[in-house]
Amino acid sequence: MSSQSATFSVQDLGYLTALGTVALNSGPIPELEQGWRARLSGVDERPATVRKVIWDSWGRSIAGGVNPEDSDYRFVDPQHLAATLAANRVLIAAAAQVMRGLLAYNPRGHINLTDADGTTLYFCGLDLTPVGTRLLESVQGTNCTGLALAEDSLVYVLAEENFGTGLRQRRMHCAAAPIRNAQGKTLAMLTLTAEPGWFHFHTLGTVQAAAEAVSRQMALQALLEEQQTVLEVLNEGLVVLDERGCIKALNRYARQLFRVGLDLLGSPFQRLGRSDLNEQILARIGEGLRDLDCTFELHDFSQLSCLVSVCPLEQGGRVVSLRENRRIREITRRIIGTQARYTFETIQGRSRAIADAVHFGRIASRSDSTTLILGESGTGKELFAQAIHNASDRNSGPFVAVNCGAIPRDLVQSELFGHVEGAFTGSAKGGSAGKFELADGGTIFLDEIGDMSFDAQVSLLRVLQEGEVTRVGAKSSRSVDVRIIAATHRNLSQAVAEGAFREDLYYRLNVLNLTVPPLRMRREDIALLAQHFLDRCARSLRKSVLGLSAQALELLVAYSWPGNVRELENSIERATNLATGELVQPADLPLEIRQWSGPAVPGRLPMPWRPMTLAPTKCTRLLRRSKAPEAIFASLLDS
Repeated sequence: MSSQSATFSVQDLGYLTALGTVALNSGPIPELEQGWRARLSGVDERPATVRKVIWDSWGRSIAGGVNPEDSDYRFVDPQHLAATLAANRVLIAAAAQVMRGLLAYNPRGHINLTDADGTTLYFCGLDLTPVGTRLLESVQGTNCTGLALAEDSLVYVLAEENFGTGLRQRRMHCAAAPIRNAQGKTLAMLTLTAEPGWFHFHTLGTVQAAAEAVSRQMALQALLEEQQTVLEVLNEGLVVLDERGCIKALNRYARQLFRVGLDLLGSPFQRLGRSDLNEQILARIGEGLRDLDCTFELHDFSQLSCLVSVCPLEQGGRVVSLRENRRIREITRRIIGTQARYTFETIQGRSRAIADAVHFGRIASRSDSTTLILGESGTGKELFAQAIHNASDRNSGPFVAVNCGAIPRDLVQSELFGHVEGAFTGSAKGGSAGKFELADGGTIFLDEIGDMSFDAQVSLLRVLQEGEVTRVGAKSSRSVDVRIIAATHRNLSQAVAEGAFREDLYYRLNVLNLTVPPLRMRREDIALLAQHFLDRCARSLRKSVLGLSAQALELLVAYSWPGNVRELENSIERATNLATGELVQPADLPLEIRQWSGPAVPGRLPMPWRPMTLAPTKCTRLLRRSKAPEAIFASLLDS
C-alpha cells in the first residue's frame, strides 16, 4: 500500500483532467455519489468512474466500522496533545511560515499540518479541523489526510470521495503531500482544503512544492542541530563573534569556562572576562591567531587560563576557540604518567626506624602543609613523597617530581615556573607551562632542594607565600593550587648559616619534616628488602632464583651501605643475574661487599624467605643448600 513516490499515477492525472474545471466547480459529481452508495450497499466490483485508491479506502473504512453519518471529529486527550505539540515545535515553526504563504494563494481555503499519527498540530485559514483532531483513515474514514498517510504519498480527494457524509456535503476538495526527513521517513502531512472554484490541477503541484519546502527546511534544521550537538560536546570552548566583536554564539563548554549563560548573546567579547590580550584577540581579523596563552579575570574575580586561537570567517566575524590550560595539563599528565605509584603499604621494613618515618609520613598526608623530607641519597625520599601524596586528599591530582640538582642553574626558573614566548633565545613558540602549573591541583616534589639557585629560591618563596607563579618574561602571575614536598640530603640549617640557602625559605619549607633512616640504621630490614628485590628481579629476568644463602645474607647485613636502599637494590639485581642456582652465593655479590672488613654486626641473623609460598620440597632443598642452622630456619617458618 505504501509508496515512497511523491507523484500521481497516470490514471489519477487522467481522471482529474477528464473531469474538467466545470465538474470541479459545479455541484456534486453523480458518478461518485452512485459509486459511494454502491460501496456502502456491499458491492465489491469497482465501477470505472471511481478511482481504485478511493474504492479501496472506502472498503477499509467500512471494514473498520466507521459510521459515515457520524460527522463529529475525534480528539486526542489534552495531556497527550500537549506532549505532541511540544515534541513537534520545530516542525510547527518550520511549516507555519510556508502554510501562511500557501494560504495567500487560496484565501478561502484551509491548510492543516498533522503528525505521522494523523493528529492536527497546526492550521490556518478556515476553522475546519481544530488542533488535536484525529484524521486517520481508521478513525475518520476516507479523508485526504488519512488517505495520504495510508498511501504514504501525494494524494487528492474530491468532495464526493470522502467517506463521511459531513465532509461530502461540505463540497470542498483536498490535496495532501508528505513532509519527509533526509532519510525519506514521513514526519508529517500537509493538507490544503479548497472550495470549488479554487481547486484545480495546479493546486496539486503547489501543495507538493510547499511540503517539499518544509522537508528541506526540516533537513536543514536537523543538520544545524547535528552541528550544534557536535559543538556542544567538544571539549573546548567556542565563541562566534560578528564583525563588531559581539557574541553571536557560544557553546556549552565556553559557558562553563566563563561561568555565563546565553543571556550574554549580543554582548561584546570583553564581557566574558578581562584580559590584557582582549584587544589582540579582536584585532586579528584577517590573519587569525593560534594558541595564544591568555589569562582572563572573570566576573567573580576568579582566573581562567586558556590557549586561545582565532579563525576569521569569510562572511565577516571570527571564531574564538579556548582550551583550558588545566585541562591540557591533565591530558599531558596522562600521557607522560605524572602519577604517584607508591603507598605506605608498599614501603618494605619492620624496623622501629622505618616505622617512625611511616608514622610521621601519615601525619603529613593529613594536611596540605609544606613538608621537608631529610635523608641520605638512596634512602627512598621520593617513595615517601609519593606515599604522602597517595594518602592525602590530593591523590586524584598529579604528582610531579623535579630533581632541582639535575636542571642547569640558568634553566631552573623556566623549568619550574614556565616562560612566555620570546622570553629567551630558543623559548617555545606560544610559551610553555612550568612544573608548578603541571602540578596544579596535586603535589610537586622538589628533590635536592638544597641545590636550587638563589634566584629560583626567591620565586619559590613567592609561590609559598602567594600561591602564584610568574612565568619567565611574563608581566602577570597566575594562581596555582599545589602542595609542596621538598627533600634534600644536605644539612639545610648549616647551608642557611653559610648563606647558601635562604633562611625565610627554609622555615617555609620546614613546617613538617621527617627523616628517612639510612639502611645501616635499619639492618633488621636488610633481609626483607633483599628478598623483595630478589623476587622482583627473578620475575623480570625469568630466573628460578629463590633466595640467598646464609653466607651471602651475612655479608649483606654486615656491609655499611653508603648508597643505602638503592645500592642494595642494584647489588641484588647484579647477584640475580650472576646466580647459577636457586640461592645467591657470596661470589654473586659485588666485590666491595665481599671485601668489607668493618665491625661484625651482633644479633640473630634474620632470614629472608617466606616459606608459606614455597612447596615443602623446595623448603627442604633450600634448608639443605643454605646450610643455615635448622633451628633458625624453623623459627623463620613460624614467624
